Amino acid sequence: MSEVAAGSAFIPRHHHHFPLGIGKWKDQLVKPNRQWHVVTQPKWQPVIKNQMVKPSTYTSRISTDLPLYESPGALFDEYLEDQPRVFKAIFPDKRRSQRINEEEWRIQMLPIQFLFLTVWPVIDMRLRCKSRGKDYPPDVPHNITKVLELNIIRWELQGLDDLLKPSHFSLGVKGALYPERQAMQSRLKGQLEMSISFVLPPVLALVPEDGLRSVAESVLKRLLENMKHKVNGSLLADYNEFRKQKLKNLV
Repeated sequence: MSEVAAGSAFIPRHHHHFPLGIGKWKDQLVKPNRQWHVVTQPKWQPVIKNQMVKPSTYTSRISTDLPLYESPGALFDEYLEDQPRVFKAIFPDKRRSQRINEEEWRIQMLPIQFLFLTVWPVIDMRLRCKSRGKDYPPDVPHNITKVLELNIIRWELQGLDDLLKPSHFSLGVKGALYPERQAMQSRLKGQLEMSISFVLPPVLALVPEDGLRSVAESVLKRLLENMKHKVNGSLLADYNEFRKQKLKNLV
């Protein structure tokens, strides 16, 4: 799962606009009256020369399947219920994240290089714990005892001037993390899917489709691999610390 950043005062005022008071965070990123985008917004297509321009859409998916060493007094289910701890394990850089409410965090992702552009996505991510098969993501079996669901619910692109801004852009990330218990061994299972959809600005309209697809898929794969690395490394390491602490308290 990807890197993120927040300033000292991210205070949303209503559903779509979030004035970000980020002080000396990055002067070039500070723009008043930013427009935040809700992932569930209806997709639209701009009209150019009286013709509909179809957005280019790219999706990448990655999965995790690792041994999970649980203890009866410190199950992974209990660990997943501590969402702030799980979030901190996946996104440890406090300078790049800030908690918004009980389930949501604002994250300043690391810069993304796309063609000759550099953008700084800022995302609002929701972590929600589910159990007993209720409202599970489609790929999660209903016999799983506990699932942590991850979704991006709002996003903003920073660092682009008006000439290079795409006329349409949407970003989606959804994932799930859960323990699967088998006869002899528990497994840590997870899926993460990221998609982007955009219409290039006129100055980039001549970029060949094959080159565009290659760059977009490379960017998505790199972001997903980074998040998977954090799950495989820091999240499991933190769960082991959680397990040791719980067992020590039971003695």
